[in-house]
Amino acid sequence: MAVIKIVFGMAGSLCLFLYGMKVMSDGIQQAAGDRFQRILGFMTRNRLVGVITGFAVTAIIQSSSATTVMVVSFVNAGLLTLTQSIGVIMGANIGTTVTAWIVSLVGFSLSLSSLALPAVGIGFIIRVIKWKHRNLGEVVLGFGLLFLGLDFLTKSMPPLGNSMDIIAQLSGLGFVSTLIGLGAGLIITLITHSSSASTAIMLTMAFNGVISYRMAAAMILGANIGTTIDAALASIGTKTAAKRAALVHVLFNIIGAVWAVLLLDPLLALVELVSPGTVVLDILERGNSLVPAHLAMFHTVFNTVNTILFFPFVKPFAALVSFLVKDDRSRAAPEHYSLEYKSGSIQNTPELNIIRAEKEIRDMAGIASSMYAQISTALKTLKETKDREGAVSVLVKEMKEREECADEMREVLSAFLIECTREQLNRRSEHRVSQLLRIIIDLEDMTDSCCGVGLLLERAVRKDRIFKEKELAALTPYLKLVEDFLTLVREHLGKRLSPEEVEYAKSLENEIDESRNHLRKLGRKRIEAGEDVKTELLFIDLVRRIEKVGDYCFDIAKTLTR
Repeated sequence: MAVIKIVFGMAGSLCLFLYGMKVMSDGIQQAAGDRFQRILGFMTRNRLVGVITGFAVTAIIQSSSATTVMVVSFVNAGLLTLTQSIGVIMGANIGTTVTAWIVSLVGFSLSLSSLALPAVGIGFIIRVIKWKHRNLGEVVLGFGLLFLGLDFLTKSMPPLGNSMDIIAQLSGLGFVSTLIGLGAGLIITLITHSSSASTAIMLTMAFNGVISYRMAAAMILGANIGTTIDAALASIGTKTAAKRAALVHVLFNIIGAVWAVLLLDPLLALVELVSPGTVVLDILERGNSLVPAHLAMFHTVFNTVNTILFFPFVKPFAALVSFLVKDDRSRAAPEHYSLEYKSGSIQNTPELNIIRAEKEIRDMAGIASSMYAQISTALKTLKETKDREGAVSVLVKEMKEREECADEMREVLSAFLIECTREQLNRRSEHRVSQLLRIIIDLEDMTDSCCGVGLLLERAVRKDRIFKEKELAALTPYLKLVEDFLTLVREHLGKRLSPEEVEYAKSLENEIDESRNHLRKLGRKRIEAGEDVKTELLFIDLVRRIEKVGDYCFDIAKTLTR
């Protein structure tokens, strides 16, 4: 009965700890909001900045698993290259040590119950008050729950006694104990899906004298291997580049753990050198607050040294991973567009998922832009083309394929963004999602209009109603205006238009409207002058459809100003 009580007590304490970590992480993410967009921009600069941003993101969301899952996702989406991802993954491994420091410095040196309960109360009050800093309340509330769980976990640990003799024996088997600790840390992390949580468990066990300092250090190395499982799972069914990024994480952590296990004594000696106080390696001692601090230092030193060792060899490492994971040329291109919502198992990262969605929306804008470019080229060259019917058939076929792709992107991206809103977002991010949903609709409508122009040209060719040189010459500046507007929109997706750019967008809209009216008048005059009525009506319809593309551009521009 006592064993059952201990097991359920530890399980409940761990769940409360994990929930507190999630609440705190969500609060920090909501406070950060769209600043993650800037962080992504930093990631792509160079390797060193990638390490720094990987550290920063992981320190914020308190989960290296969540960070690496998003890195794999970003590589799959083309937001990061394999080389850039290596730096971010290295930084994520250092960033995950922040949790160990918080736990060791606060959790075992202060009275947790006197600290945690007031934090829960204060955090809850701040959270329920409707003011702009309510996210801060969630951070404080999560902080309180995290340490309340840690307090319960510490108290639920069994005391040293005859029942713990077997653990004491396992802790004194030298290198065998190290391997046992490595395996135990791996298994615990696979179960919790969080190296931060499993490290907190190991610190608590060492503080309570359940395991020795050396064995706890070995378990931390095992946790470093176990944390790679989420990135590996996230890479299933992805492109080759994403699989390589996941393998980078796995190899980086496994190779690091291997050399650290073989050189564990020198590594622990280095930790003793840089840490105040002395800890006995293989003796079980209860209540020594130096042990958690030394283990946190060990975690940081190991990951930092591992990063320093690998950092000069990023390019050869990327080449090795590329050699191990070959390009899958036999893999057929997917028939339908898909985009899966990715999140860490403990800490979700909706803000980073929004960045992914923005990249896909830029790709969607690229489809609309390429369709318009095809229309513009066809209008200029169709009159000189010998096989007009063949050329226009190819044009319409490609237009329909791209338009169907845009339809699928609208459905999938809308569902993806709605999935993001099911997570807790701050007001800025909610507003961003609302903007993106409107932009998706406008882009898809834009592709419909381009496809309609293609069908119009096909009808004109089949009925031998080709526009004359004068009509095409009048269309050229009109087409250029819409093209400029489309370029403006594409270049500013994900950004806010400046006042000067807003004025430029308004001037383009006015010029397009004026040109439309002018071209319509020309068409009507030609009808009055006796030109073929059906040809001129086709011309007027063409002008109207092209003008709709400009309208959708203006709608997107207005959305980007809000």
